[in-house]
Amino acid sequence: MVGTGVFAEILDGEVYKYYSDGEWKKSSSNKSVAIINPTTRKTQYKVQACSQEEVNKVMEIAKVAQKSWAKTPLWKRAELLHKAAAILKEHKAPIAECLVKEIAKPAKDAVTEVVRSGDLVSYCAEEGVRILGEGKFLVSDSFPGNERTKYCLTSKIPLGVVLAIPPFNYPVNLAVSKIAPALIAGNSLVLKPPTQGAVSCLHMVHCFHLAGFPKGLISCVTGKGSEIGDFLTMHPGVNCISFTGGDTGISISKKAGMIPLQMELGGKDACIVLEDADLDLVAANIIKGGFSYSGQRCTAVKVVLVIESVADALVEKVKARVAKLSVGPPEDDSDITPVVSESSANFIEGLVLDAKEKGATFCQPYKREGNLIWPLLLDNVRPDMRIAWEEPFGPVLPVIRISSVEEGIHHCNASNFGLQGCVFTRDINKAILIGDAMETGTVQINSAPARGPDHFPFQGIKDSGIGSQGITNSINMMTKVKSTVINLPTPSYAMG
Repeated sequence: MVGTGVFAEILDGEVYKYYSDGEWKKSSSNKSVAIINPTTRKTQYKVQACSQEEVNKVMEIAKVAQKSWAKTPLWKRAELLHKAAAILKEHKAPIAECLVKEIAKPAKDAVTEVVRSGDLVSYCAEEGVRILGEGKFLVSDSFPGNERTKYCLTSKIPLGVVLAIPPFNYPVNLAVSKIAPALIAGNSLVLKPPTQGAVSCLHMVHCFHLAGFPKGLISCVTGKGSEIGDFLTMHPGVNCISFTGGDTGISISKKAGMIPLQMELGGKDACIVLEDADLDLVAANIIKGGFSYSGQRCTAVKVVLVIESVADALVEKVKARVAKLSVGPPEDDSDITPVVSESSANFIEGLVLDAKEKGATFCQPYKREGNLIWPLLLDNVRPDMRIAWEEPFGPVLPVIRISSVEEGIHHCNASNFGLQGCVFTRDINKAILIGDAMETGTVQINSAPARGPDHFPFQGIKDSGIGSQGITNSINMMTKVKSTVINLPTPSYAMG
């Protein structure tokens, strides 16, 4: 159960503690932050409201801990990560319960997220040993005008203190996707979890605590973004920031200074459907891509761009599948569950009302109860409607009918986002040409956009982000290259 058994020490009365220097602590602020259950719209949990002074202390401790950790053998780092992964999977039930209560994630999906996270940590441990266990050897005479008088040895070294900020929708998985690469690379890690998802993260962090990582190496500070958000991201003790979320990331990138940034900031993922596409396959992927976890995914299908000649047939197939989606609480494993907050629901409703006012065709009646919004397909959407461009992060999907592939590509590329996109056609040559023309970090052919498997590169362009994720890319970006040059008094060549 949540906050009991091995997790009892992370809870003080009804407020969860924060984690610093290998201990669970109460904040000296004597304040807490309420976490609202999206389904009941009542306070479910409370977490500490950490102060700026406590952030300063965490940073000092992290800096010291990192120096010792960098001297820890790679095999030992990997061993501890494997242990944390096993503990995480062992305690999947209470962590999944947190996800259900904090972010209204369907129960089965919540368990899947925790198990996936354990698998990610283990894979990262293995990959890190391979990547970081190798270096480069260069000789000077490969460059014109030089004799072989210099040997250059290169290796990857840690950056220092990594600040990890995951989003609400995958708070555990997108936290460990930052934690594990940072740790295997020899960095220390400060985690600032989202408010919705904070208790899930605290339970996850306790699994790393139980694995026996050194004190101070991992910290988790909770609190109000307005009080410690900018203070964290602009802190001089931070050497790298890995952030997943919304346009807050743009603000962070402007303030962070000269440190490496890894950012994924959302998308308006377009689904281009050609006249020769398998419409049953398209409809299934639109449902999976557009409505899983109520559309609250960066890689959700956010707009369907379908050739006019097959639009009627496709819309009918999608409508039939939408009608079969179950709507209700996450405890019942409903397909559509409440969106994360009332403000999110209000934003989605604003997009829907704008589309209605401007003449979109409603394939289902619009229905909302509290934070629960029934799945809605909007046909005949035009570019002058907000829903054509803005990211709803909810179970509402616009369909724009296009007269040509070029029109679809133009709409996709006119977006300020560029995370993922997909194209459906039986002609692989067309698929490749269209995919190359789409200004996105990833193009899926005959499948909905998706983040994963977790070792695949994952990146966006334009306002969708900076850098690339995926286990290998994350390890590499959380290190820097160091060169050691051996200078010889005379040229030396091995004769063989």
